[in-house]
Amino acid sequence: MDRYDPAKIEAKWQQIWKEQDSFRVPNPAEPGKADPSRKSYVLEMLPYPSGTLHMGHVKNYSMGDVIARYRARNGFTVFHPMGYDAFGLPAENAAIKTGAHPAELTRINTGNINQQLHRLGVSIDWSREISTCDAEYYRWTQYFFLKFFERGIAYRKEAPVNWCPSCATVLANEQVIQGECERCGATVEPRSLAQWFFRITDYAERLLEDIDFLDSWPDRVITMQRNWIGRSEGAEVVFRVAGLDIDIPVFTTRPDTLFGATFFLLAPEHDLVETLVDGTEHENPVRDYITAARLKSVVDRVAAERDKTGEFTGRYALNPVNNEPIPIYVSDYVLTEYGTGAIMAVPAHDQRDFEFARQFGINVRVVVSGDGALAGDGPAMTAAFTEDGVMVNSGLFDGMPNRDAGRAITEWLGTEHLGRAAVSYRLRDWLISRQRYWGAPIPIIYCDRCGVVPVPEADLPVLLPEVSDYAPKGKSPIAANEEFVNTTCPSCGGPGRRETDTMDTFVDSSWYFLRYTDPHNDLAPFDNAVAGYWMPVDQYIGGVEHAILHLMYARFFTKVLFDMKMVDFREPFRNLFTQGMIYYKGAKMSKSKGNVVNPDEHVERYGADTLRLYVLFMGPPELDVEWQDQGIEGAFRFLGRVWRLVGEIIEKTGAGEAGASATAPAAGPAVTGEAGSLMRKNHQTIARVTADIGERFHFNTAISAVMELVNQAYLIKDGLFSSEDGRLALRYTAETIVQLLDPFCPHISAELWERLGHEELWRHPWPQADAVYLEEETYELVVQVNGKVRDRMQMAAASSKDELLAAARASGKAGRYTEGKQVIKEIVVPGRLVNFVVK
Repeated sequence: MDRYDPAKIEAKWQQIWKEQDSFRVPNPAEPGKADPSRKSYVLEMLPYPSGTLHMGHVKNYSMGDVIARYRARNGFTVFHPMGYDAFGLPAENAAIKTGAHPAELTRINTGNINQQLHRLGVSIDWSREISTCDAEYYRWTQYFFLKFFERGIAYRKEAPVNWCPSCATVLANEQVIQGECERCGATVEPRSLAQWFFRITDYAERLLEDIDFLDSWPDRVITMQRNWIGRSEGAEVVFRVAGLDIDIPVFTTRPDTLFGATFFLLAPEHDLVETLVDGTEHENPVRDYITAARLKSVVDRVAAERDKTGEFTGRYALNPVNNEPIPIYVSDYVLTEYGTGAIMAVPAHDQRDFEFARQFGINVRVVVSGDGALAGDGPAMTAAFTEDGVMVNSGLFDGMPNRDAGRAITEWLGTEHLGRAAVSYRLRDWLISRQRYWGAPIPIIYCDRCGVVPVPEADLPVLLPEVSDYAPKGKSPIAANEEFVNTTCPSCGGPGRRETDTMDTFVDSSWYFLRYTDPHNDLAPFDNAVAGYWMPVDQYIGGVEHAILHLMYARFFTKVLFDMKMVDFREPFRNLFTQGMIYYKGAKMSKSKGNVVNPDEHVERYGADTLRLYVLFMGPPELDVEWQDQGIEGAFRFLGRVWRLVGEIIEKTGAGEAGASATAPAAGPAVTGEAGSLMRKNHQTIARVTADIGERFHFNTAISAVMELVNQAYLIKDGLFSSEDGRLALRYTAETIVQLLDPFCPHISAELWERLGHEELWRHPWPQADAVYLEEETYELVVQVNGKVRDRMQMAAASSKDELLAAARASGKAGRYTEGKQVIKEIVVPGRLVNFVVK
């Protein structure tokens, strides 16, 4: 047989698949009447085309392809599309770095990725390919914005925002990781700007409740989403500013400590700060403090070990439970992202408040008594008491357990119209404005007469204008394009100005999985019936780093569309798998670290099948793994062994009849010795690989099982060619190996399948394990005397109880312990043991 030449083989089959459009799957003629029980929507998260594919992409798309090919061969109609998350910072920053225009660089990169995926042999329906930067796509992104605006879900307000000075744009809270930009790592600064938001907080409770539908999602992703939504139960309490007709609401999870509030704090960004100090002697010191606070990162502001700072406003708030005036300070450890941006400070029972009180000489009053916090010992405390205890210094509520008192105080506040039971969320509304060029324009026009006016749907898309200078300047580069900015108000016909911010790229990727179902629809973003047939996605695959970005936003988007009656499902992704990262030389692969392994070089040298095989064999797919150069060489050698083994079997048994699989030797007593042993190994391997792919996604152990089968075939093949049963067993083994390798290594498998005399392996039914062959021929029988093991022996699996007893009685080792003694009971457990009870 000729030498294994992956370049030649892979080019051949890629061309065949392309010419035959082998993986194209049309929509049902009548989707509303079609049975979705045998469809399977397999989807990997779409890539940013800011460059070419890296090894993480190879792992992601190889995993998805294994599942897609496996399900197709198990009788499912598999929907496996592909597209590009082309707008946004990744592509724009790459363009700035190279000097190319984002549109041109994106076109080049999407072409390269397309070619890479073809070379990897991924079974994609390319007729559904989309790119979020194409006008035919972002027309509908803008359409959804308008629909959200109609429902009050999209809104604009002046607000403190997270500003990345490096990317020169605002970031959503979810894009700030420990005070740094999740994209570039720069320290994020607070600013105040007029921005567009989506009211994701209106859906906080549903996002939380519907997690119950996601029981097949990884536990860590569920935990991350729950924590990010951050539901807290407590009370909203109203504090009135003394001398002013102003009420400030505060959310607290500890209403039991209200009597212990001895001062009041506002975040520097709180809307009322300017009002409180305007025209007073405290105005300039407070403004200076706010300016300094805005230069600090969130991480610095909330650091536990940092000294607490603040500035007195000169105003007092009235504690609603006792009408006591308490001083109002501005302090940077209070954030607008949490609660209402105002807190009642209870220094005896909150450590940060305790430190602030000691710093500014404020009274510490104990209201929950317990070990370390006895009534009246506030001045002597060295730390806040945060445990449960009994109420003191709290009027009518003295002596109550503090948790009971919290509920009672909340009820009392409600009757007095001073507060109410409330729920608060850590989640904040989704800030979608970006002061960058490469994104979908927000379809809004500003008119001096009409105010904020939506662009009519008939005028969509609002095309992103061509600009020569797209470098970030702190405001959108398209603001300098007067031809784009200056327009006519669609309401009154007078002069208007277009919104120049563009949308966050996560808006684009929050609905792309729906567009795949109907990608060329010019009348709507998708047909409801078509989307209803394919959705939800049956298997979604991607990185865990998107747990509180893309996944949260996509869930929110789907719920809004459900409320709009555009879809009839509440969750977009039925099953989720998050793969681990690939490391090299002890660090995550990164261009900045200089440790990137180029997949193209390995495909060129070893072939796509080898790369796919090694990436999936490196370890459990959900765990991080370390790239080893010698590992891919081992994968290449293994495929060479498969090539030679199957080639030898073909040469010595014939190519077989076209279109027919080999007939296995009949099971039973006639198949004995090594032929029978090899047949059992075949079916055990089929069962194991089927379970590892179909149930557990244990791709590495599935590959290992095939390797074991190959090894056994090599060990005994020479002695099997001389008998009919032996030749049939080897022939069956060759076909089994090829079929089981197909999802992992589709090119070599298709080639060997053809050489075995068959066609179109990717459409051939998946092999089924025969239960007869799964039974072991022999097993180890344990012989016990009075429950202690005295011998072990091999017995035929079909042995009767009488045969097991006879063998056990004949055991010389066990006989030494029964000789001269009375056997009062003989216990036989077929398949396991014989126990003699003697005295």
